[in-house]
Amino acid sequence: MSNTIYIGYDFTVTPLQPAVEILIAELGYAGFESFVETESGVTAYIQKTDWNKDILTDIQILASNEFKITYEFNEIEQVNWNAEWERNFNPIIVDDVCAVRAPFHEKFQTKYDIIIEPKMSFGTGHHETTHMMIQHILKNDFIDKTVLDMGCGTGVLAILAEMKGAKKLDAIDIDNWCYLNSVENVERNNCHHISVYEGDVSLLTNKNYDIIIANINRNILLQDIPQYTTCLNPKGLLFLSGFYFDDIPVIEELCNKYNLKLVDTLQRNDWVALKFEKE
Repeated sequence: MSNTIYIGYDFTVTPLQPAVEILIAELGYAGFESFVETESGVTAYIQKTDWNKDILTDIQILASNEFKITYEFNEIEQVNWNAEWERNFNPIIVDDVCAVRAPFHEKFQTKYDIIIEPKMSFGTGHHETTHMMIQHILKNDFIDKTVLDMGCGTGVLAILAEMKGAKKLDAIDIDNWCYLNSVENVERNNCHHISVYEGDVSLLTNKNYDIIIANINRNILLQDIPQYTTCLNPKGLLFLSGFYFDDIPVIEELCNKYNLKLVDTLQRNDWVALKFEKE
């Protein structure tokens, strides 16, 4: 396992909304990977190798007169992360059908019961984007489908896709910690059809999928959508999230260039999750 060091920023925000949502979006564009919303604001994490002392220079909301935002930051050791999540990770239930919980939570009487020990990985279901992607998976047919979960984080979306009947799944994340965490969570949920890889779109050569799921930030999606389309089978589905409602036009314009038609939109607060079909 690589010795990844993270920088953690504790932001105190007044008033909380919509400032926290905007702050998370801007931090995501700046390279921050993981977020934990707190009673007083949000804690955000970025790999030390991606950090510099001017990382917050382009975070425009920090200069806004509408909100008061203060922060502190420090290095985060990996060994402290499990305790951090146990303090902050509460179980969720999506549409009364799918529960996402930690191993130390009691089991829910839902159709789908997913056990996640998230550590540093993004994707517990708490964030709006993951929640909506779970909703998309619940609404759509995955029986006997080949599936790619790109930017898999904890692996929660791939795990649910297998539970819904997908026959062959690839889960890919560029971060070593996410890769290892997905492997653990796949085993923890007794999944047998998910292959987990560490890397990026360069791994998609000669790959084909019926369904591609990508919950990543807008800039990465705009860069990678052309590669997704080359891997997507005719009539295949592409589910995208990790961006705001205001980002829909630029995402849709690019998808249309590659014969992808927008067929469904989910929205939670200002975040959206889109479903495209390959024509």
